[in-house]
Amino acid sequence: MERKSYPTDLTDMEWEILAPLIPPAKEGGHPPTKDIGEICNAIYFHLKTGCQWNMLPGDFPPRSTVYSYYRKWQGQGVWEKFNHTLGSQVRSKLGKSRQPTALAADSQSVNTDQKKGMCMVLTDVKR
Repeated sequence: MERKSYPTDLTDMEWEILAPLIPPAKEGGHPPTKDIGEICNAIYFHLKTGCQWNMLPGDFPPRSTVYSYYRKWQGQGVWEKFNHTLGSQVRSKLGKSRQPTALAADSQSVNTDQKKGMCMVLTDVKR
């Protein structure tokens, strides 16, 4: 039985970009029994819809498996790699340098555990 398609599913082109950024399974460990692309689709469904993990549609891999990968990749910095890679590609397609060229710091005070903080925003400088 084939799984229902969701608007949050990765396209083939998106998967081509993201697949190399996912860490391989540990050598000598138990081989993955679930399709990593389906794990990603379930995670994106959760993130986009805001549903609770236990409310993922039943045609995705088990929620415990999906959540386990989500947390593991969070600890390994996979989500940051995704954001950095995709952001660089978008900037490049827009004709900008792959990295922002300026940083603007706003010294507006923010209460954080009785300490003052700073809000930092990345911006581009037009030359």
